[in-house]
Amino acid sequence: MTCKLSVNINAIAQLRNRRDLPWPSLVNLGRIALAAGANGLTVHPRPDERHIRRSDVPELDQLIRSEFPGREFNIEGNPDARFVEMVEDIKPDQATLVPDDIRQATSDHGWDISRHYSFLSDVVSRLQSSGIRVSLFIDPEPHLPALAAEVGADRVEIFTGPYGGEQNSKIRDQALQQVIATGNAARDAGLGLNAGHDLTLENLRPMIVALPHLEEVSVGHCLTADALIYGMADTVRRYREICENSASGQSG
Repeated sequence: MTCKLSVNINAIAQLRNRRDLPWPSLVNLGRIALAAGANGLTVHPRPDERHIRRSDVPELDQLIRSEFPGREFNIEGNPDARFVEMVEDIKPDQATLVPDDIRQATSDHGWDISRHYSFLSDVVSRLQSSGIRVSLFIDPEPHLPALAAEVGADRVEIFTGPYGGEQNSKIRDQALQQVIATGNAARDAGLGLNAGHDLTLENLRPMIVALPHLEEVSVGHCLTADALIYGMADTVRRYREICENSASGQSG
């Protein structure tokens, strides 16, 4: 299985929002990423619209549907009423449900599924009735995929921040083992597997090699930082090379 790359463009939107100007253009940079081989785009509209704005969502959806049919649009966020209604209106390929709130700088934890069991069951069922694949954002804890399967999720996305953002090699290796164990538990539960947060050109390959059934990685902050060095198109190609060659067992 080849792991797919979804480019998260929130950081680009946050840069745009520093000024009341239309650049950098999310549509133009999204187009460059897709033309360079990205399998899809990810957005995370928050209530305060500090990066992705609600008005951006249909424009990006139209970009994919009209110019890159077959690529995927992933909308992630906290499933409050406004979010669910927006997702039902857009009908992206995937909705990733994330338990964040307006006070968080970025997503920093996954669902307590037991605590929100009924709520998640209802939201998952409602979105699936519109033909949308639903993924739950979870911490790297091996007991969680089975619960995600119970509430009806199609996939889980493992929060890889404790692995990707760790500078101490010993702690990072321990965090990777937790990601691997959780990924294997997702496979055993019959779920598709995604991963995302603080993934880089350096730490992406070991994770994909260890999880050959990993279906998708969502990369945003680090990919955007790399694009300042290499340009968006070349950066996407570098991440795609890792996704393709690691999944096929080739060395870097």
